[in-house]
Formats: sequence, C-alpha cells, structure tokens
Amino acid sequence: MNPKQRKTIIRVVIAVVLILDVLLVVAAWRLTSTPDSSAEQVQLLRKQRDLMAADLRRAEAIRASLPQVQTQTQDFFQKDLRPIGSGWSGMSEDFESLAKAAGLQITSTRFREQAVEKQGVDEISISITLLGPYSNVVNFINGLERSSSFYLLDSLQIDSTAEGALKLDLQLRTYLRS
Repeated sequence: MNPKQRKTIIRVVIAVVLILDVLLVVAAWRLTSTPDSSAEQVQLLRKQRDLMAADLRRAEAIRASLPQVQTQTQDFFQKDLRPIGSGWSGMSEDFESLAKAAGLQITSTRFREQAVEKQGVDEISISITLLGPYSNVVNFINGLERSSSFYLLDSLQIDSTAEGALKLDLQLRTYLRS
C-alpha cells in the first residue's frame, strides 16, 4: 500500500469512529434526559389500580341496590302501567277526557301494539291528531304530562289549518302489563 492510500484509509476510519462517538453521545444524552421509566410505570399502574378499585366500588354499590331497584320496578309496573285487558279502553278514555277538558277535537287516533320480549309488557305506539286553538293545545299537552297514566311523548308536530285552528300530531308510547 502506498502512503497516500494508507492516509485515506486512516482518515475514513477516524471519520467513522467520530460519527459513532457522536451517535453514542446523542444516545447517552437521550437516556439521561428521560425520567426513570420504571417510576412512571409504577405511577401509571397505581393510577390504573385506583380506577379499577373505584369501578369495583361502583359495581358493588349497584349490586347492593339491585333488590331496591327490582322492588321499584315492580311497583312501577303495578301502579303506573295498566293491565292489557283494560288498557285499551283506558287509553281511549284518557285521550277523550283530556281533549274535552282542553277544548280540542280528536280527528284520528291510531294504535300499534308490539310485545316487548322478556319484560312482561306490550309497547303501544299511539298516533293522535287533534284540532283547536293554541291555548287549548298547550292545555292538552299539560294535561297529558299530568295524567296519572304513563305516556312517553316521542314527537309533536303543529300545523295551521285553513280555518285558522292548529292541527296537533302527536306520537306517543305507553306500555301495558301482560
């Protein structure tokens, strides 16, 4: 090997060693600048343990309250839901008396029944259309809210008629005990 080639090889080796030294310095600096990862992991694990313990306490509280909830559910079914035998006529009477008290005219009423599996109830979807002035419509809705019967108002649509009255379309749901 001639001296010129030897100098070039030595320069390349020194350059490679310097580059590796710089890379090692950068890696060492990164390792020392990051906090101790094991301490962070311990803190993260403690936080997860605390969250799981809180979830477990909530689950135990729910389990403890289940008998009370079941009793309340049975009371609701017995007091607020009509039996299926008398429910149909009771609903019709409710709507007629509420409409009469509010001064509205019922133009149509449609019922659709659907059994709810494993609950012992039938869901009744009700579409009712009424006509009358605005204040009477408000009175009807107020009466419906205060009714001793259980009704869920799904939607409400108000349109005006050519005679100046309002047309109220209600979509309701209720449930009857099987």
